[in-house]
Amino acid sequence: MLLPKKVKHRKWHKPRHKNRGVASRINTLAFGAFGIVALDHAWVTSRQIEAARRVLTRYVRRGGKIWIRIFPDRPVTKKGSEVPMGGGKGAPDHYVCTIKPGTVMMEMDGILESEARTALLLSGYKLPTKVKFIKKD
Repeated sequence: MLLPKKVKHRKWHKPRHKNRGVASRINTLAFGAFGIVALDHAWVTSRQIEAARRVLTRYVRRGGKIWIRIFPDRPVTKKGSEVPMGGGKGAPDHYVCTIKPGTVMMEMDGILESEARTALLLSGYKLPTKVKFIKKD
């Protein structure tokens, strides 16, 4: 699973406005000819990214190359079950990646468009947001 080797701050604040804006950074295909784009806001965990990656690699077998354009760098904390109120913030539990609409999440190249479309849309089912297939013009 993906997670950062080292972080500057162990615990982050929860954002006041999670669902705001559209992607201005990772919003175009850079490596592959085909990709999937997020259509709404989401927090994608490292487990979900790994599940989507497994679907892609199993579907294309040995052909094709895959690029994962997102990385989970935001720590999410969690307190134990049945812990009373107070006692501070919980320990870091897992890492997520903040996704905005228009973010290119995964890219592929080296296989036919029909195969890439099927594989990428199948991997999109593992992600917590609706996705759209795109190709380079």
